[in-house]
Amino acid sequence: MNNLEMSKRDLNVLWHPCTQMKDHETIPLVPIAKADGIYLEDFDGHRIIDAISSWWVNLFGHCNQYINGKIIEQLSTLEHVILAGFTHESVIRLSERLVALTPSGLTRCFYADNGSSAIEVALKMSYHAHKNAGVERSLFVSLSDSYHGETLGALSVGDVALYKETYEPLLIRAIQTPSPKDQTTEAALDAAKAFRTLLHERGNEIAALIVEPLIQGAGGMKMYHPLFLSEAKKICEEYGVHFIADEILVGFGRTGTMFACEQAQITPDFLILSKGLTGGYLPLSVVLTTDNIYGAFYCDYDPKRSFLHSHSYTGNALACAAANATLDIFENDSVMVKNQQMIALMAEQLDRFGVFECVKEIRQCGMIGAIELNGFNSSDRIGLKIHQHCLERGVLIRPLGNVIYVMPPYIITQEELSKIFDSIESALRTICANNN
Repeated sequence: MNNLEMSKRDLNVLWHPCTQMKDHETIPLVPIAKADGIYLEDFDGHRIIDAISSWWVNLFGHCNQYINGKIIEQLSTLEHVILAGFTHESVIRLSERLVALTPSGLTRCFYADNGSSAIEVALKMSYHAHKNAGVERSLFVSLSDSYHGETLGALSVGDVALYKETYEPLLIRAIQTPSPKDQTTEAALDAAKAFRTLLHERGNEIAALIVEPLIQGAGGMKMYHPLFLSEAKKICEEYGVHFIADEILVGFGRTGTMFACEQAQITPDFLILSKGLTGGYLPLSVVLTTDNIYGAFYCDYDPKRSFLHSHSYTGNALACAAANATLDIFENDSVMVKNQQMIALMAEQLDRFGVFECVKEIRQCGMIGAIELNGFNSSDRIGLKIHQHCLERGVLIRPLGNVIYVMPPYIITQEELSKIFDSIESALRTICANNN
């Protein structure tokens, strides 16, 4: 079987996510036969560096032998069991470890299958907790340019028109407050001031503020100072508004600390984790919350007070085994210390792009680097052109419109990181020159 044969089979039966399928009349699919470490390999034997961790999930490389072994070990005893009225060792151990690792005060874990589903859980919990306290607050606030997923509740609190506009009539009530415009403390304080003004006017309607701490992912890898988080948390407390930290993208070391909220020294009312939770192996998400929220639902049986939300695969044993194995690697391999070295190397690599006239801004937060371009229209499809150029050179880059970003697995070497940025530089020299 080769790439062409696999592509033909695929296009007869599949509908791919975030894809205009007509593009594949001229742009070949890339069928992957196997993967190892940071490399993907297609059916024709071409190796590709996974510079975006397969949509931001892969932390320690593909087919990691340690994670593989722990999943196989779990598979020999229990693959899955209903979590309503039952439990198992893997989910208990994972929950104990997450409670110990995350900011102090987060004491309860509620599991779902993916990031968007976990957002739905947090939104419902927040609204319902207020309701159980006798308060009707049905409005949510998020940051401008935010993204929290694509189920209807998650879309409602996002602010990326590309995903949201079509479904506007179906969405729940949500409004936006300005994001910090850059990574300065001044921008953080300006955004906090605007948020305070909003709560002064409408605080009694608002259930929660939901934010992507430090980095707004699908909205363009926009980054801001942790001071905004600490100020926003104080304001939420003043007005009785819950603070939801969506760390689906930034959790597990992406920002340079294990969790982004650590940099602001805050404990959110809800912390949402997914993506890297299982090292990129299996779908799993978790909402961590406080005893105060948990207590709002704890009562003699009353369906109106109980949190009646469920997923069939909640706390799946195989996914929990992968998550525990991922945490083992963090504990045993000095991952966060090693990442500091790679963060410095990434900063050096990003410096080379300051000379390009088509580069508007260079941003970095931890293990995520972003290069924003200017001078292109959406119809130019510059991101697609860069993706194709890099792919031909053995590097998977998937820009967000005019924003090129790099988010590799943590096991990447200096040489491999250089190859990624060499391919991006080659793309810009070719494409920017042609645009002029």
